[in-house]
Amino acid sequence: MRLLWRTVQTAAAQREQSRRHFWGWLNAVFNKVDYERIKAIGPDRAAAEWLLRCGAKVRFQGFERWHHDYNGLPTGPLGRYKIQAIDATESCIMYRGFDHLEGLKHVEEMKLIKCMYIEDACLERLSSIQNLQDSLSRVEVVSCGNVTDKGVITLHRLKNLEYLFLSDLPGISDRQTTVDRLQTALPRLDIALDLD
Repeated sequence: MRLLWRTVQTAAAQREQSRRHFWGWLNAVFNKVDYERIKAIGPDRAAAEWLLRCGAKVRFQGFERWHHDYNGLPTGPLGRYKIQAIDATESCIMYRGFDHLEGLKHVEEMKLIKCMYIEDACLERLSSIQNLQDSLSRVEVVSCGNVTDKGVITLHRLKNLEYLFLSDLPGISDRQTTVDRLQTALPRLDIALDLD
């Protein structure tokens, strides 16, 4: 009887592992960058499609509402709609998809909340994109368990960053040093913390 019970437990564990592997693979596929598509439809539309495919929302300039339905994206001439804000709450965006952000020139706000694939390399990539260095003014990083001091400190490259909210980041081990480095690099930056 014990042998049967162990066999059942092993089979259930393997099935769960297969399910996780499948979702990880699918999320990686959703994040694949199609450079030809970016050229064909423009960076804002391509980025919006990527973000919505991954479960995020976007808000375009001139719109009050957030777009979350892939099929409901506005149509019109190429380059007409510019992404102004990104809400990636509980989305599956990951490092391999961040090349979609390269051509965006009007993004002012980004929320990375409960994003299981966001890690230090993502924040480093985000802060290395010249257009975002010039446009991003508000960033929230909340409950992204793979983010550490190292990743947060890289946000100092976002020279127009005015507001940064950090919450529930267990990887932040030296909160005061991290805040001091950001404040030194960006004196106008308002940092709100909820890291206890």
